[in-house]
Amino acid sequence: MRIADLIQPFKDIETPPPQTLGAFIRWSLSGAWPMLFIAAAFSATAGAMEAGTAWVLGRVIDLTTASGPEAFLTGGNLTIILGAMAFFMLLRPALFGLSSVANNYIVMPNITPLVLAKLNRWTLGQSVTYFDDDFAGRIAQKQMQTSNAMTQVVSETISAIVFALASLAGSLLLLGSIHPFVVVPFVAWLVVYFLLVRWYLPRIRVRSAARAGARAMVSGQVVDTITNIKTVKLFAHSEFEDHAARNAMVDLREQSLEFGKLSASFRFILMALAGILPVLLIGTTLWLWRAGGATAGDIVAAGAVAIRISQMTGWVSFTLMGLYANVGEIENGMHTLTKRDRVEDEPNATPLVVSEGGIVFDHVSFAYGRDVGGVSDLHFTAKPGEKLGIVGASGAGKSTLVSLLLRLYDGEYGVISIDGQDVSGVTQDSLRQQIGMVTQETAMFNRSARENILYGRPDASEAELIEAATKAEAHDFILGLEDAQGRKGYDAHLGERGVKLSGGQRQRIALARAILKDAPILVLDEATSALDSEVEASIQTALHRVMQGKTVLAIAHRLSTLSEMDRIIVLDQGHIVESGTHEALLEQGALYARFWHRQSGGFIQAEAAE
Repeated sequence: MRIADLIQPFKDIETPPPQTLGAFIRWSLSGAWPMLFIAAAFSATAGAMEAGTAWVLGRVIDLTTASGPEAFLTGGNLTIILGAMAFFMLLRPALFGLSSVANNYIVMPNITPLVLAKLNRWTLGQSVTYFDDDFAGRIAQKQMQTSNAMTQVVSETISAIVFALASLAGSLLLLGSIHPFVVVPFVAWLVVYFLLVRWYLPRIRVRSAARAGARAMVSGQVVDTITNIKTVKLFAHSEFEDHAARNAMVDLREQSLEFGKLSASFRFILMALAGILPVLLIGTTLWLWRAGGATAGDIVAAGAVAIRISQMTGWVSFTLMGLYANVGEIENGMHTLTKRDRVEDEPNATPLVVSEGGIVFDHVSFAYGRDVGGVSDLHFTAKPGEKLGIVGASGAGKSTLVSLLLRLYDGEYGVISIDGQDVSGVTQDSLRQQIGMVTQETAMFNRSARENILYGRPDASEAELIEAATKAEAHDFILGLEDAQGRKGYDAHLGERGVKLSGGQRQRIALARAILKDAPILVLDEATSALDSEVEASIQTALHRVMQGKTVLAIAHRLSTLSEMDRIIVLDQGHIVESGTHEALLEQGALYARFWHRQSGGFIQAEAAE
C-alpha cells in the first residue's frame, strides 16, 4: 500500500453532517485524524528545531570566542563542530522533509476528495425541493469551496500554526536557558500579539463568509444564464443578464474591498509589532552580557530567535488571515449544504418486491406545505397490467401524483402502496428501480449517447443497447452523430442537457433508456409530445410493445394518445372528478368530453379547465 493511501478518502460515512462549525469540521475530517496528528507531530518537531538551530549557532559562537583562532580545530572542538554539521546537514533537513511528505503528499491530496465525497453524497440525498430552491452552479460552487477551504485549513494548521506554536515553545525554553529575565519582554510581546490576533481574526472570518456568499452568488447567476443561453438570445436579453451579473459582481467587489481593508490593517499592525521584537530581545541580552549574565553566543542565539520569529510573524499573520478566511468559507458552505431538506428512508426500510405491479392510492393528500395546490384525497387503484391514463388541465395535480408515487415527496395524508407494500416503508432506490419513466422534459447528461441510454440499465450488453435504441427509433440518427471532439455515433457526447439534439431526438433517447430499464411499472409523462406525427406513429408501435405486461400510468395533454388506455382518470384542482374508458367519458359529456372537443391540434386548451 502506498503511504498516500494512509487516508482513505472515499470511505462511506452514514452520519449526517452537523450544523455547528466545530462538529462539522470533525465530521468532515473523520477517517483522517490519525494521520493528521502524525503530520502535526512532524511539523511540531520541525518547529521546535528552529530554536535548536539558534542554540547550536550560539554554542558554536561561544566555542569560537573561547578557544580563539589557533585552537579552534583541536580534537576537543571537532566533536562539537561535526555534531553541528550533522545537525544542519542531516537531522534538520530530514525532519523538515518528513514534515513536508506528511503534509504535502499524504494529507493535502486526500482532504479535498475526502470532504467533497461526503458533501456530494449528502447533497445527492436532498429532496428535489432543495435543488429547485437554489442555483445548480451555486450548490456545486459551495461543495468545491467548502472542500478546498477545509484542505487549506488543515494544511495551514499543520504546516504553519502547529509549526509556529512549537517554535514559540522552543524559543521560550531557549530564552529561559539564557536568563529568566529575557523571557519577560518576549512574553509581553506575545500577549500583545495574541490580543491583536484575537480581535482581528473573528472579524476576518465574518467578512470572509460574506465574500464567499457573494462569490457563490456570482457563480450561480452566471451558470444560470449560461444554462439558459438560448432563451436569453431568443428574448434578446443579453444586456439584462449582463446587468444582473454585474449587480452580483458589484456586491462581490464591495465584500472583497471590506475584506481587503481589514486584512491590510491587520498585516500592517502585525508587521510593525514584529519589528519591535528583535530590539527587545537583543537589547535585553546585550544588557545582560554587559552585566556578565550572558555570553556572546547567547546574544547570537537570542538575535537569531528574534529575527526568525519576527519574520515568522508576517508569515503566520498572513496564514492566520487565510485560515480564518477559509473557516468563514467553510461556515458559509456548511449553512447551504447541511440543510435537512430530505426524503429519508425509514430505519427499517426494506427493498420493494414487485410481483404484479398493482398500485393503490388510498386517500392521499399533499399540498407542498401550503393550504392550496397539490392533490387532495386521491383514491384509486391501477390493477396489475392496467394502462391508466391521467388527464387534467395545468395545475390539476398530475405531476404531483407521479412525484408522490416516486417518493420525490412524502404524502401528508393517506397511503400509496405497490403490491400491498407501503412505498414509505421501502427503500427509495428499490422503488425507483421498479418504475421506468419518460418525461416531457427529457433529462440528458453531457455524456455519450451510449452512457445516456445505459443509464436505464448500466450492465446491459451492446446488443441490448442497440435493440432498445432501435425500438425507440433512435438508432439511425445516433449513428449520424458527431461531437466537437470528433467522437461519432454512440460515443458522441450530447452536450449539456442534450442541447445538441432536437426535442424529438432527446425524447427518443429517453424512451430508449426506459425501454432498456424494462421496469414492471411504466410512467409516461407526455412521452411523445415533442415528436412529429409521423415519428410518433412509428414510436407508438414500440410503446405498445413496451407496455405489454406492465402497469402503465400515462399523463397526456394530447388526448389521442390516451384513447387506447384501459381506463382514464380526470383530475381537476387536485381531485379525481371522472374515471372510465375513453368512450364512456365521452358519453358522460362532462369535463373530459369538453377537453376532447376543445382540443386544437390535439392539446388541451388552457380554458378547458373552466
